[in-house]
Amino acid sequence: MKRTVIEQLDEIDQNILTILLQDGKTPYAEIGKNLHISAGTVHVRIKKMIDLGVIIGNHIEVDHKILGYDISAFLGIYLEKSSMYDEVSKELMAIPEVVSAHYTTGMYSIFAKLICRDTDHLRDTLSGKVQKIKGIQRTETFISLDATIDRPISIQSMDV
Repeated sequence: MKRTVIEQLDEIDQNILTILLQDGKTPYAEIGKNLHISAGTVHVRIKKMIDLGVIIGNHIEVDHKILGYDISAFLGIYLEKSSMYDEVSKELMAIPEVVSAHYTTGMYSIFAKLICRDTDHLRDTLSGKVQKIKGIQRTETFISLDATIDRPISIQSMDV
């Protein structure tokens, strides 16, 4: 019987993931020291998790406000037909201000996050780009006033 991916991760793997989720730049030697294993073991474990598809990339996080992007907004998108999801998603992907999009249940077909410089930039993005996409029936915009929680999932608090 083939083991699922989660069954192939032991406590050491979970601890490595937890450390990397808190700070992806943590050196292997430091991870090893914290977990009482060698840096080589950390390297092998991380490679295993990459091969299993658990770790799918590495990313940096930037403070958009420091770069001059003061508006985070969420966009509920109503599609004319749910079958247009793939086509609309492809068009949304071409808009740099759209930083994430999710196919959802409930009121909206797609729920997207946009990052813009200011309200004028948001308005121009909505009217000049998003709302011109064929298949979008209408949208609802929600401007984020503050993000109190924005964190990775805690591997160790889950039943694995």
